Amino acid sequence: MQAIWKPHATVATVIERDGLFLMVEEVIKGQHVYNQPAGHLDPNESLIEAAIRETREESAWAFQPEYITGIYLWPQPGTDRTFLRVAFTGSCADHNPKQTLDDGIIRAVWMSRDELASQPEKLRSPMVLRCIDDYLAGKRYPLDLLIDITAD
Repeated sequence: MQAIWKPHATVATVIERDGLFLMVEEVIKGQHVYNQPAGHLDPNESLIEAAIRETREESAWAFQPEYITGIYLWPQPGTDRTFLRVAFTGSCADHNPKQTLDDGIIRAVWMSRDELASQPEKLRSPMVLRCIDDYLAGKRYPLDLLIDITAD
């Protein structure tokens, strides 16, 4: 029997403040890259819960989701991996500068879209800039678009 192909379910958060976006600088395969706070969906976790958790773990900021900005499917070139990303936007507060960040995360940093666009080789994937551009284009979808069906 052939294995069933499955994409990697991930979340990301697009958080803007004063024209700057909350990004994380991380090390991937020895390279320093920028990404939104993002990560994989954990078992028994909703997409919204994953976005809140990943933002806290990677940036030390508490995230309050308000909208979905897009759902993205990206086949990673040169691999057999495909990512299904749900991107959220909202606000953040309650920064804990003493919090240890996830493994591989160097720091959280606020950057402009132009700063990110000027160094495409440092973006973790093309989804990074696409999520920001969709946010800047005003794409906002209600959170109740997502339905969690749990066993009773």
